Amino acid sequence: MSFINSIITSSLPLLPKWFAKPFAKPYVAGEKSEDALQHVKQLNDKGFDATLDILGEHVMDKELAQKITSQYCKLYELIDEHALECTLSVKPTHIGLKISESEALANMSAIAQKAKEFGNFLRIDMESSGYTDQTFEILKHCKKFYDNVGVAIQAYLFRSQNDINNLSNDQFNSRICKGIYKESSTIAYQGRDDIRNNFLLLAKMMAKRGSFCGYATHDQVLIDKLLEWIQDENIAKHLFEFQVLFGVPMDGRLESLLEKGFKVRVYVPYGPDWFDYSVRRLKENPNIAGYVISNFFKNE
Repeated sequence: MSFINSIITSSLPLLPKWFAKPFAKPYVAGEKSEDALQHVKQLNDKGFDATLDILGEHVMDKELAQKITSQYCKLYELIDEHALECTLSVKPTHIGLKISESEALANMSAIAQKAKEFGNFLRIDMESSGYTDQTFEILKHCKKFYDNVGVAIQAYLFRSQNDINNLSNDQFNSRICKGIYKESSTIAYQGRDDIRNNFLLLAKMMAKRGSFCGYATHDQVLIDKLLEWIQDENIAKHLFEFQVLFGVPMDGRLESLLEKGFKVRVYVPYGPDWFDYSVRRLKENPNIAGYVISNFFKNE
């Protein structure tokens, strides 16, 4: 199977977009904001919260970075207009971090100001390890004028325990995810159990500090471990939520979490950059190809 996954991963960028569409369609909420907002409305109607992400990263053109920034600002207006339970997640390189830190600071600040205007939340997404320190600097800058800004922490990085020690308090809000970028074994755990254990440890550290935490995982074993700990330690529900990616099948687990009174937020990506996004995700983790193919044929 790994051989087939590798063939698909290397071939996909050379094939027409119509061929790649099935790989993206179940997991991307369309190309336009209207499409994504409609999906958010449907999720809200089912009891789920949402966060929107315009697909794209590594932008090198200032005008494009500013255009994307304006699109994020407009989303806050649309979310408010339609009374949706929805926040935004923004990758720093999508709004200029690869151009310069000052470019990303200016653009992220504009988005945070718009979040403040509408009393909404902004999640600054975390990318590969080369951007981690700069991302935390952007977070600190935005929190100088608006508290309701958070970040993401990656459980596979060795440094994450220290980052939480340095950053977390009762005003800190972070999504914990396993991490999707390929990282060296010198800086990141590689084994599933090691990553699970560190994820759980980071969650416990944040709860102890009174920080809000989004548990972003589709790992049913890890969710079971989190639920067991939450029950044993009587962790207050206002300190956490469960988070998942749009379209990933969870065999009824999400509905079960809602029935138990837990908040569940769905991460909803959309935008015209769905093709490049899909190719990059496949390169970072070729196993996704087999996962998508198996689900594609199940749905046929």
